[in-house]
Amino acid sequence: MSYTVAGAEGEWEIVCGLEVHAQVTSQAKLFSGASTEFGAEPNSQVSFVDAGFPGMLPVINAECVAQAVRTGLGLDAQINLVSKFDRKNYFYADLPQGYQISQLYHPIVGAGHVEIEVEGETRRIGVTRLHLEQDAGKSLHDQDPSRSFIDLNRSGVALMEIVSEPDIRSPEEAGAYLRKLRSILRYLGTCDGNMEEGSMRADVNVSVRKHGEPFRTRCEVKNVNSIRYVMHAVEVEARRQVDVWESGGEVRQETRLYDNVRGETRSMRSKENAHDYRYFPDPDLLPLVLEEAWVAELKTHLPELPDAKRARFVSQYGLSPYDAAVLVAEQATAVFFESVAHGRDAKAAANWVMGDLFGALNRTGRTIEDSPVSAAALGEMLDLMADNTINGRIAKDVFEAMVETGDMPGAIVEARGLRQVTDTGAIDAAIEAVIAANGDKVEQYRGGKEKLFGFFVGQVMKAMAGKGNPALVNEALKTRLAA
Repeated sequence: MSYTVAGAEGEWEIVCGLEVHAQVTSQAKLFSGASTEFGAEPNSQVSFVDAGFPGMLPVINAECVAQAVRTGLGLDAQINLVSKFDRKNYFYADLPQGYQISQLYHPIVGAGHVEIEVEGETRRIGVTRLHLEQDAGKSLHDQDPSRSFIDLNRSGVALMEIVSEPDIRSPEEAGAYLRKLRSILRYLGTCDGNMEEGSMRADVNVSVRKHGEPFRTRCEVKNVNSIRYVMHAVEVEARRQVDVWESGGEVRQETRLYDNVRGETRSMRSKENAHDYRYFPDPDLLPLVLEEAWVAELKTHLPELPDAKRARFVSQYGLSPYDAAVLVAEQATAVFFESVAHGRDAKAAANWVMGDLFGALNRTGRTIEDSPVSAAALGEMLDLMADNTINGRIAKDVFEAMVETGDMPGAIVEARGLRQVTDTGAIDAAIEAVIAANGDKVEQYRGGKEKLFGFFVGQVMKAMAGKGNPALVNEALKTRLAA
């Protein structure tokens, strides 16, 4: 996709890379047995290791390692059988050890990629690396602006830092990359991707250049916690840099903060280099050595991922690539759709899921996981349409009743007398009444104004309270008007 920032000196190209911090789905932290459950009372899930007590030694959580490897496999990335942990030294109140255990020099996962689609164009965004590291605690300032409170529940929680290549060229591509990455992580079960809870956040690296130029100085926008904000941060930071360059200034390499209220980025501090953190190998942790057979075993148990599922939905169900992409974006939606579509008209199932169901979920503020209409209920409604118990018009009313009550469609149809009328005598009677009341239009129709046929169909269906079988109504009406 071609996207540029217009300046007084011409068009500027955006160059963007993302560093995504994804909290590993595990019951315990990376180097301790403390719980990772979200929403607990402050400082209620802190071990001696997490609190930085002297003499406490870290012990690696094997499940966190497995989750990182699964993620690497899901990104079609190189799995490094030998990786090492380093200490990143800096002082901050929410980092009780005085250092963060990370993997600078020897990460557990190497180069991979994520494929995205923007406006019908498919692009491959390179992944440089994935490494494991500890999260820090959290500083709280809202209780008393004059003081800081520290919650160490997050201290020591396992993070995967997934670093992309600077292959992203627009805010839309940044959003597509994050959505796709989150979808992959959720399919794998390695991160829940809940950005509002802080379990997935992004550092956004942005620079601009004239086409054909080498890369210019980049700035890093820290800890952006929604896809919409990431896209906006790319846009406003690129605009700021273009203005700096065109005014004769130079963009300084620095860390910036995104202010979503003002719609701008602000300087936070000059950008650090690795030597500023005094990285060195962690003396308490041996190199992490994986067995090829263990990695191969993990690979055999990976779920079907979004790209493969999308291709299967197109070939197996005859869906369009767009519809398939919408349905596989969230694993729960894909499972729901397949349950509805099994043994039924898949295109009809897709239309109902993406149309009426998505609309109802949006109106009620629900997700597919807590949908008031189950897959079994929607499937039963499609069956009632297929066997002519109800027609499409009645189905809309039945569906709304299902949303309101949670009842099964068959029960709603019987309780409310919504069965479709297939009695030809009743249909003929309704047609005769409509024709008798609209003699002038009958003459116009017979005189060649055939577009009036839709009017007659509508009137007959209205007379039958929408319960007439559409095919029978159309057939009988054509015969009667031709007489």
